[in-house]
Parts: sequence; C-alpha cells; structure tokens
Amino acid sequence: MTNQSSSSSPILSASFNQDNSGFAIGTKEGIRIFDSDSGRLCYERAVGAYSIVEMLFSSSLLAIVGAGEQPSLSPRRLCLFNTVTGTSLRELNFLTSILAVRVNKKRLIVLLQDKTYIYDLNTLAILDTIDTVPNPKGLCAFSPNLDACYLALPASTTKGSVLLYNVMELQSHCEIDAHLSPLAAIALSANGLYIATASEQGTIIRVHLVTQATKSYSFRRGTYPSTIYSLSFGPSMQLPDILVATSSSGSVHVFSLAFMVNQRSKRSSSLLGSMIPDKINGAFEPAHHYVLHNAVPAGVKSFVMIRGVDKVAGMSPKSQVAVSQASISIVTFNGYFQKYKFSINHVNESSWSLEREMNLSTVISDNVS
Repeated sequence: MTNQSSSSSPILSASFNQDNSGFAIGTKEGIRIFDSDSGRLCYERAVGAYSIVEMLFSSSLLAIVGAGEQPSLSPRRLCLFNTVTGTSLRELNFLTSILAVRVNKKRLIVLLQDKTYIYDLNTLAILDTIDTVPNPKGLCAFSPNLDACYLALPASTTKGSVLLYNVMELQSHCEIDAHLSPLAAIALSANGLYIATASEQGTIIRVHLVTQATKSYSFRRGTYPSTIYSLSFGPSMQLPDILVATSSSGSVHVFSLAFMVNQRSKRSSSLLGSMIPDKINGAFEPAHHYVLHNAVPAGVKSFVMIRGVDKVAGMSPKSQVAVSQASISIVTFNGYFQKYKFSINHVNESSWSLEREMNLSTVISDNVS
C-alpha cells in the first residue's frame, strides 16, 4: 500500500508517449513532461489548466487542449505547440469540446462527442470525418505503427462493440462485438495487430487479433464489477508478452500472453492455431493472471504503461518457458508516479517490487525549460 494522499495536486490528464519513453500530465497550473523510466522532470510550462496533453514520441511537438478555466485556454481549441521555442505552431478550433487527441508521425486524430476528425499531421489537411456514436468519455485507442495504423472507437452505446478504422487507407477495417456491456477501456498493441477491451462491468478483459477480428484470449479480472481505468500491452512489436490493467479497486492486474502461447503451441504446430483454437476460444485461464492489491488508493484514476519486458532462460531443465521481468510504470490522478519491477519465474510464480515512487507535483529539475 502506498502513502499516497488524496489531497495531492490534482491531475487533469495523463498520457504516455508512443514509445513509452515519457509521459505528460496536465494540471490546473500547466503542463509537465517526465521521463517514464527515472521519473525525471524534462519540461514544464505553467500557464494555466490543460485537460489534454499529447506528446509525439520524444520530439518537441505537443498537442494540447485547455481545460476552459482561463478564457485563452478553450476546450474547443487544439494547439500544436513547440516546447523548444515555446510557441504555438498551429491551432484548430471546433464547435464543441475536444474529448481526446491522438497523434503519430503521419496522422492527427481529434475526437469530439459524436465526430472524429482525421488530419494529415504535416499539412493539417483534413482527410476524413467519422460520425460516431455518442462518446462522452472520448474513449479510443490509436496505433503508432504506420503499417497497421488503426484507430479503435466505440461502435455502440448499449453493448461492447468496437470499430476499427485504418487511418492510412482511410477506410473502416472491421467491427468487433467484444462484450455485452458498453466499453470502458480499449488498448492497441504497439504493432497495431492486437486490441484489448474491457466493458463497464470490468470483470472480463478480452484480446482480439485485429486482422481477423477474432477473439484470441479471455481473462477474468475478478468476480465483482470494477471500472477498468487503463490497459497496456507490452512493447514488443511481435506478440505482446503481457497485458496490464488498472482498475477502481486499486489493484494492478497482469495477464501473461507468453505463457498461454507456450502452452497452446504444444497443442498446435501453427502459431495462429495456437492463438485462436476453436474449442478453447472462450476459455478463462486464471493461472496466467497476477494481481498486485492496493497498489493505488481505491477509486483513484490511474494510467499504467509497460516500459519493457526482459526474458531469460527458464531455470528448470524441463521448462521451455522463459522467465519474464517487466518494468511497469503507473501515473495516478492524485499526483503520483510509481515504477514496479514485476517478475514471473519458471514455475509461474510472480513477484512485485516497488522501484520508485514520487509526488509529481513536487519534482523539480535544474534542466527544466
């Protein structure tokens, strides 16, 4: 259990960049950017409240939206901002509040409640407009991989359907019926080939193979409903090793895809067959679910990110499963950063160690711009 206090500096937004090397927070005072490995403060701009701060990898470009607490920081205005020069590059204005922004090296995505705009990042020419179901939470996921550059959006307000749209080809890819209840969280893997979803019930997390819109894995998070705040795949550009979730219970959940693939591959000579076998397509496999209870205070919104996954050979001569170690970072909306080392040994036992914890509102640096 951490020593976090609910009286910490309020965070209005938090997001990790596309390669998980850094994260940005928006507060009532301004913008702060941190290194997600060390927690070092890299940039600060205290000019008012921001509800959205999105980084473009580790570049100087930020996409920022005001929280509306100051007249000059309208929630309907998107500003592309250069952190080196401290100047605005371009601004885009909309009729209603901006609920989410996503960016990669080619595309800029802007979500309103019932419309999504797709822009060419270099010219800011509008490429397409998607009419969506009402999406008041701005729920979405976006792949930075240009070869599988998918945008995931809710496709229904009554069930957990997700629309996958190819933003490079500017066409709908597929629609996946993932849950019976409306969606609460979505995440795409770094390679854009896998999508994880959770519904408002929060008891089951599902992973689908995007290219075939098929269900690959189902994980039971718990028996009682809980709000899933964030989902994050491991950074591998191949099959992600693990999937991590945070929820309103205050726990962190890790689901091991690597162990499941290893077991299933023994039953199938084909990788695809091992991932989506017909007879166990809907099976729950609790042996590959690991929980850190009370990682953050219950009810405090949190974002999780997997910084890296390392593998070493299994210590058992009979074991063909690699021992895994993952670096997991968490940002909580009551103002804390945590870095955990998570390990799975050759007999499928897990361990957690808190490597770093800091109050984001009190971090200072001599190198801040």
